[in-house]
Amino acid sequence: MRADSTPGISKHRPITADLEAIRRIGSVPTILQAVAHTTGMRFAAIARVTDTDWTVCAVHDLIDFGLKPGEELVLESTICNEIRQHHQPVVFGHASAHPQFAQHPTPKLYGFESYISIPIFLADGEFFGTLCALDPLPAKLDEPNVVATLQLFAKLIAAELDTQDRLEKSASALLDAQETAKLREQFIAVLGHDLRNPLMAIRVGAELLQLTALDPSSQRTIGHIQRSSLRMAELIKDILDFARGRLGGGIPAVFEQEDDLAEELRNVIAEVQQAHRDRAIDVSVAIGHPVACDVRRVAQLLANLLTNAVIHGAADQPVRIAARSDDETFELVVSNGGHAIPAGKIARLFQPFSRDADQSAQPGLGLGLYIAAEIARAHRGTLQVTSSTDAGTHFVFRMPVRCAEPAAAAENRGRDRTSLA
Repeated sequence: MRADSTPGISKHRPITADLEAIRRIGSVPTILQAVAHTTGMRFAAIARVTDTDWTVCAVHDLIDFGLKPGEELVLESTICNEIRQHHQPVVFGHASAHPQFAQHPTPKLYGFESYISIPIFLADGEFFGTLCALDPLPAKLDEPNVVATLQLFAKLIAAELDTQDRLEKSASALLDAQETAKLREQFIAVLGHDLRNPLMAIRVGAELLQLTALDPSSQRTIGHIQRSSLRMAELIKDILDFARGRLGGGIPAVFEQEDDLAEELRNVIAEVQQAHRDRAIDVSVAIGHPVACDVRRVAQLLANLLTNAVIHGAADQPVRIAARSDDETFELVVSNGGHAIPAGKIARLFQPFSRDADQSAQPGLGLGLYIAAEIARAHRGTLQVTSSTDAGTHFVFRMPVRCAEPAAAAENRGRDRTSLA
C-alpha cells in the first residue's frame, strides 16, 4: 500500500522528526486502542498530512490493513487530503449507503465502509494531520460523544506535540546561551509547569470517558490511561522538586509537630508493597516522640529510598526499614541486599540524573535520591549511604526531632538580611 513518492518536508522539519515525535508520546498506543473501542472500528491511526505526502505515524490494526509507521499512501487518494483543505471532521458509518460517499473513490479503493477522521491542529494553528479510524464493516457513528471523544484525543496529541516542540526550541536556544547550566535548570522548571496542561487534559478526558457506557475492555484501556497519567504526575513532581532544589534555595518544607508520622510511613510502605507484591519488606517502627517535620516530605523521602531499594536490591533478600526516635534525633534506615555500590558511584549517588547506561531502561528520571537528599537538607538532617557485598546497602536519614524552621527558610532569611545590610 505504499506510494512511490518519497517523504516530504513539513514547514519546520522532515517527516522523520514528526514520526519520532509521535513515537515519543507514550500514551499513543492506548489512545489508538481507545479510539478503536469507542468507534467499534478495528483500524485506527495517526497520520501526518502535508501538501505533498500522507504518512502514517502510529497504527492500531486488527484487520491487517497493511500499513506500518513510516509508510505512505498517495496523498490524492486519501480523504485526509480533503480534510487538510477544509479542516473539518469527516464521519460516515456506511459508505455504500451514504449520499455523498457512495460514489467517492477512496472507500472503494481501500475497501472500507465506516470511517472517521479528526483534524489535528497545533497550538499555532498549523494542520499536523489526522486521527482516523476505519473498518470494512459498517459502524454506528451517529452518537455525538463519538466525535467529541476523538476530538478530545486529537487535542491531547496536539498538546503533547506542542510540548515537545517547545522542548526542542528551548534546547536549541540553550546551546547558544552563555550560561548554559543556569538556563537548563530554568528550562526544567518551566517544562514541569508546561507538562501539567496536557496531563490535566488527559486525566479529565479519561474521567469523562469513564462516565460513558463503555465495555469492560474499554474500561481497562481507560484505566491504563489513568495510571499512565498518574505516573507522569509523579515525574512532573520530581522535575519541579529538582528545579526548586537547584534554583530558589532548596526544596520547601512546612514544619509541624507530627504525632502520626509512624502511620504516614506505614502508608508509604503499604503503597510500595502493593506495587511490588513479590518483594519482602521487613518493617520496624518505634517512634516514641513527636517529630517536628514536614510529614509529606519525609514520606516522599521514604518512598524514594524504598523504591530505590526494591528496584536495585537483591530480589531474594528482604528490604528492611527501621524508623525510631529519641529525645534528640529521628532516624530512618532503609537497607537492601545485593551487590555493593562501587565507591566511585557513591560519590555521585545524590547528584541529579545520576544513572548508569545499564539503568536507562528503568522508569524515572534519576532524581529520586537527589530529591531525598534535598529533603534531608531541608530538615537540617543528613542522608548517608554505606554499601558492601556482605552487609548490604544502607541509606540512613537522621534529623533533629525539634527544628525551629526549615533550612531553606533560614538560608533565604539570611540572604534577605545580607541584602538589607
